[in-house]
Amino acid sequence: MKKTVLLVLAFFLAITIIKAQEGEKKELKPALLVIDVQNAYINWMDQSNKDIAFEYINALINLFEKYDLPIINVYHQDKNWGPSEDSEEFKFAPEIKIEDEYPRVVKNYGNAFTKTNLDKILNEKEVNTLFLCGLSATGCVLSTYVGANDHDYKVFLIENALLSPDAEHTGIIEQIKNSISYETLSFMLEYL
Repeated sequence: MKKTVLLVLAFFLAITIIKAQEGEKKELKPALLVIDVQNAYINWMDQSNKDIAFEYINALINLFEKYDLPIINVYHQDKNWGPSEDSEEFKFAPEIKIEDEYPRVVKNYGNAFTKTNLDKILNEKEVNTLFLCGLSATGCVLSTYVGANDHDYKVFLIENALLSPDAEHTGIIEQIKNSISYETLSFMLEYL
């Protein structure tokens, strides 16, 4: 009797493994979200790694442009104090080399998915994987990371392309969430 039960279990296990191996291979369809790198918020961030973060953000933009992959500009605007969309404070820092023609999402909450058209934009572009950079690692980037998971996207933070009010906290967020290096991302995109 035990031998029969074990044979039946082995048979079902083998069928399960075969079915899993026959499963559809998912294609990586990435997009880059450049989050809140606005003049209004830059001075609130720890300045010790600002130059490195800006260099990495620009390298990411160049990388996604090279492969003609979606780049989404995400802006934060507080309902009570702004900044207004026509102000210098609203604009991305001049060091960030991003094109205005990229889709733009203006959010009023930390999570870029909350009450915005971000999910619609990503669905139209058939995106399934998000790479996040910008600020704040401990605020809006982290909230958007959680929101992306809630919307069934695979999501990664890019190491050295994040800022927060405390650089030590940025490092902690990079350690506890799915974070990858620029070099790893570059390798992944090369084989799309």
